[in-house]
Amino acid sequence: MAQRLRELIPPAALLDFSSDEVATRPRRIWILQTLGIWLVARLITTTALLIMHSQLLPGSRGAGTSNLVDYSSIWDGQWYWSVAYSGYPSVLPLSVDGAVAENQWAFMPAYPFLAAGVAFVLGVTWPVAGVLLSTVCGFVAAPVLYALFRTRLSHPRALFSVALIAVGPVSFIFQMAYAESMQLLLLALSLLLLVRRRWALLVPVIALMAFTRPTGLAFAFALVLYWLGRHVARKSELFPARERFVIAGLAVYSGVLGLAWAGIAWAVTGSMTAYTDTELAWRSSWLGPTHLLPFTAWFEAAPFWVGAAAGPFVVVAIVVAFLLLLVTPRARALGVEMRSWVIAYGVYLFAVFFPQSSLLRLLMPMFPLAAVLAPRRSKAAGAAILLVALALQLVWLWFTWGPVTTWWSVP
Repeated sequence: MAQRLRELIPPAALLDFSSDEVATRPRRIWILQTLGIWLVARLITTTALLIMHSQLLPGSRGAGTSNLVDYSSIWDGQWYWSVAYSGYPSVLPLSVDGAVAENQWAFMPAYPFLAAGVAFVLGVTWPVAGVLLSTVCGFVAAPVLYALFRTRLSHPRALFSVALIAVGPVSFIFQMAYAESMQLLLLALSLLLLVRRRWALLVPVIALMAFTRPTGLAFAFALVLYWLGRHVARKSELFPARERFVIAGLAVYSGVLGLAWAGIAWAVTGSMTAYTDTELAWRSSWLGPTHLLPFTAWFEAAPFWVGAAAGPFVVVAIVVAFLLLLVTPRARALGVEMRSWVIAYGVYLFAVFFPQSSLLRLLMPMFPLAAVLAPRRSKAAGAAILLVALALQLVWLWFTWGPVTTWWSVP
């Protein structure tokens, strides 16, 4: 068995950047390779979690959890569990200052309800089902990620990109009772279907994705950018009228779904701003009660992290660096589909997200940028990048799930 695994997943497979693989490489080979990579990554993370769980202090975030499953279901996992069995409040809870308090409306229903279905079918608790669902989604996502990257990269670089995502700084979230693993699978599948122009299959995937994590508006914007990219390049690649109408329709469809959750919250609670007020509750400890004003949150957060004087300049520098990254040859090599998504999601985060320690997790949907770091030839560079990514995962895991007693580093 060990010999067979070595044949299917040779030790140097991730770091062999000197040559491409034959395009007709048997599908089962690269599927097994990606699953093997994901398995090794999850075993490393599981080992780290077990060690950290054993070192928790009484004031640590995970203190009081008796096993690895309960430990992997804290924080957002508790909110999803509450959604699964209590649903959403029809009356918004209020804080002592009269503003809307943190509540279940901030969490989309697809993941917690699907996990509840798994719990019912298997006869297990919701935390077990949540961790199981996330873990399975991660394993299914691995070959989908490879297939997506393979449309633009050589086999070794596509495989490396999957490995980088598997061991990256926030990759431990792919086996927690969080919706990110399911989001990764659906987003990778959506982009793959977009590359292959399987318009009909995009319809249900976009719908499920929009109710897993708040990505509907960002994906709608990505489709608009994709439409514009195809239109600009129409002289070198045909852009038939039928596809123009289909893509425009999908953009509208995704945008409507992106707004649907806010409409549902409005219908249930009677408050037109129920969803946005709920989301704003998570930044009230920093700013107090506020209203949503797009494209201001990063400037409001910067003074907390780098000081009032340097804050605006740091934000502008981040924006400029992001724009410069997108025009590099490696980023352009991702193709119009993945680049459109990265741009759209970046604009979405800049418009509505208040940067705090969850930012690293919220950056996960920008996973196509992992391909930008894939070396073309150097094995040493590839090994160094993977080791640094793994080290950053362990560090970030320590500061979010580890034996710390400060609460600024929410996961």
